[in-house]
Amino acid sequence: MAEVRLTIAAREYIVTCRDGEEGRLVELGQMVNAKVREAGGSAGGLNESRQLLFAALLLADQLHDNGGNSASGTTSTGISAELATQMAQTIDKLAARVESFAAGLEEQATSA
Repeated sequence: MAEVRLTIAAREYIVTCRDGEEGRLVELGQMVNAKVREAGGSAGGLNESRQLLFAALLLADQLHDNGGNSASGTTSTGISAELATQMAQTIDKLAARVESFAAGLEEQATSA
């Protein structure tokens, strides 16, 4: 297993992956980071959890759009429409978890 350092939302994460997948993981991390910046820039004042939530939603929306426009069964990224749908569902679940986490943090902050 290989380890890759990703910087997303100005934080560093160490992520493991199979040997040989490091480059793709770095590329995906850069995509997520770009979406985090986009989410943060369009709705100023978001905390980190909210930025990640909106980044996940932007990526899910992009996957959904790309998956629905393909006559050949693959998206513009070269992945199958089925895989794109699975990825979008996973991102949606992650977004829900981040939203729940953010709500819990906000609740703790207001009750403290």
